[in-house]
Amino acid sequence: RPSNDIMLDIKQVRQDPQQIAEALRKKRFEFPVDEFLRLDSERKAADIRSQELLGERKKTSKAVGALIAQGKTVDEAKAEVNDALARISSELDAAVERAKNVQALLDELLMGTPNVPDSAVPAGLDEADNEEVLVWGAPRAISFEAKDHADLGEALGQLDFEMAGKITGSRFSVLQGPLARLQRALAQFMLDLHTKEHGYTEVYVPFMVNSESLYGTGQLPKFAEDAFKIEGDAGYYLIPTAEVPVTNMLRDRILEADELGEEGVKFTAHTPCFRSEAGSYGRDTRGLIRQHQFEKVELVQAVRPDQSDVALETLTSHAEAVLQLLELPYRKVRLCGGDLGFSAAMTYDLEVWLPGQSAFREISSCSNFRDYQSRRMQARWRNPNTGKPELLHTLNGSGLAVGRTLVAVVENGQQEDGTIKLPAALVPYFGGDTITAT
Repeated sequence: RPSNDIMLDIKQVRQDPQQIAEALRKKRFEFPVDEFLRLDSERKAADIRSQELLGERKKTSKAVGALIAQGKTVDEAKAEVNDALARISSELDAAVERAKNVQALLDELLMGTPNVPDSAVPAGLDEADNEEVLVWGAPRAISFEAKDHADLGEALGQLDFEMAGKITGSRFSVLQGPLARLQRALAQFMLDLHTKEHGYTEVYVPFMVNSESLYGTGQLPKFAEDAFKIEGDAGYYLIPTAEVPVTNMLRDRILEADELGEEGVKFTAHTPCFRSEAGSYGRDTRGLIRQHQFEKVELVQAVRPDQSDVALETLTSHAEAVLQLLELPYRKVRLCGGDLGFSAAMTYDLEVWLPGQSAFREISSCSNFRDYQSRRMQARWRNPNTGKPELLHTLNGSGLAVGRTLVAVVENGQQEDGTIKLPAALVPYFGGDTITAT
């Protein structure tokens, strides 16, 4: 864990801890106000005592001359001063250690405290209380009984869960032939769109990270059980999302104003993602919706604080553009407090229409984290008006989850004869407009 972590702005917490607690109740989190005040008071008292002892030590070290003037010999004066200094040093060491221990407890409390939700976040307990913002497109009228992607893929001979189970286990898949090519085509299409049209810089990042990176973006300590930790002394983890390595590119950095530019920095990366899916037992056990290994094209932005609200709308529109170009009906919802992620202040979910389930399913989450992650990472920019470093605001979103996009393309493009009609935007990348059985 980073040694300088303060997750929320501790000045704001000290100023009105009850207000912070009230805001966090929207996320169904009870902030321990009394414990925070007690620890903060103990830390302050230990710090004050340490400063008092430092002053006393400085004063005592100069007392030899005064003691000699009182009639004591040089040896007697030195001995008395040394005894006093030894006592002060012992008490000072204890005070410093006490302050250090209390600060560690305070950091641990704040490390486990989620980000404060934006005031515009609707109240609610779960996804049923999310607020619909818009619906784009209309589900295609299908004159035959729609199948889900698992049935379609297996009938095509190009999606094999049994083979994946033999190779690894449950919640894995093997794609073959045209479906494997479709997966590659989708990722390439997304990367080209975001780099050529939306102004993102493509990056290639490690698929393993250290614990500091996971603490920096908020996956640790809260979501340790959902991570795949690699055995060995290095302490590496497989990434749950490209958000982790890409955002941590800014850790312990101060960007100058010209580096940040007018729109901030914008990165995109195509990576595999690995999640244990702890707590999802029995949910989406069939198909590609909830896998231990999947791919995403991630969008990450870091901007000036006064730009992050607009940046969230822009980033979300970039993810929406993928769905629109692929002619996939979707809806956009604002997450309620009970469904909002640990580190997020505000999140839009994009939910794509899946005919095989006759339902909208999440395909992208686009979030504004404000300065929550950047405070953990010490990701800053230098304000040219003051010359001082200030915390950046970070945002990210899926642009999109590749596997779920494949699911949507297959289910929405299904034909009565079992073939899959592809949207026009994919034809140049796939090399054809139809997937047929192999």
